[in-house]
Amino acid sequence: MERRTFLRHALASAAVAAIPAHARAAQPHTTSKGEGTLDLHAMIRPAPRTAKLAMRDWLVWGGSMVRTPDGTCHLLFSRWPRTRGHNAWCTHSQVAHATADHPLGPYTFQGIALAGAGGDAWDAHNIHNPNALRIGSKYYLYYNGNHGNGEYWNHRNNQRVGVAVADHPAGPWTRLDAPIVDVTRNAFDHLITTNPAVAYRPSDGKVVLVYKTVSRGKLPFGGRVRHGVAFADNPLGPFTKHRKPIFTHPTAKFPAEDPYIWWGRDRFYAIVKDQGGYFVRANRYALVLFESRDGLDWKLAPHPLVCHPEIPWEGGRVQKVHRLERPQLYLERGRPAVLFCAVSPNKTNIPSYNVHIPLKQF
Repeated sequence: MERRTFLRHALASAAVAAIPAHARAAQPHTTSKGEGTLDLHAMIRPAPRTAKLAMRDWLVWGGSMVRTPDGTCHLLFSRWPRTRGHNAWCTHSQVAHATADHPLGPYTFQGIALAGAGGDAWDAHNIHNPNALRIGSKYYLYYNGNHGNGEYWNHRNNQRVGVAVADHPAGPWTRLDAPIVDVTRNAFDHLITTNPAVAYRPSDGKVVLVYKTVSRGKLPFGGRVRHGVAFADNPLGPFTKHRKPIFTHPTAKFPAEDPYIWWGRDRFYAIVKDQGGYFVRANRYALVLFESRDGLDWKLAPHPLVCHPEIPWEGGRVQKVHRLERPQLYLERGRPAVLFCAVSPNKTNIPSYNVHIPLKQF
């Protein structure tokens, strides 16, 4: 795909024109009742066997679902060759596309939505961790991309946050010529920006983007793992960063991972992976719920536990898993309906797949 320096401005102008003043997200980020008392843990229901996306020759990770007006469910997810092992998420990942008639599946693979751009692009070699949403008449695919020499840490430390835009989730997707959230040297987001989570607030058209980052420190890992937040008036940016990190803990070097955010009737919510029981007294890697009125000041929700790293299957079996990560929601009529997660069933992280867990109304 040809990259041009004016592409960002052309797409931004088109996106603004496509969003009228009264527009809201096609999957509205609203909650009709129970604001402030959301209890996702109590809403979890057993998953049918069809609510799983696995591929024999590929490791699958992190699914984000949008639904088109015809009712088709479109799942954008990461995958990379199984033979290359788990760490190839950082060197060989691509975003694939699958469809289903129902949010729980089964999903049918349709093709590749976005792969490395090649050449000397900032996202030349790796595309990972998609977060898709519809705003106005356009679809936006936020992701982390990188380039590198084939070595894990080289690619990991070149990660940046980008976005692509399309008229339909089947594509074609047009990406920008530069990251939308870059690093700020010698700040808390010194080394990388990655794992974007985006929400749209219909009342004022504000776009809020949460991202993972690493501060300055001894390489190759770097310093503390933190999360930042940035704001824009347009889904394509430009994004303005807030100068302080969020989801922090006073002693933990790596307290949180994999936020997913959305807008309720009067506040933002975030599902976050608790890396070590820092926020709730639960299993390591539990998913927990935060809330915020403004996207800056985040606190634990009144019902903070979302789930332990386990999958309740229909028939009564509860499968304990090593990792339940990359949480994302499908919102039906503004209410959380399906929890999408990536799964590593054991410590080898092979195989890996996505699971789609129904919530109360399903």
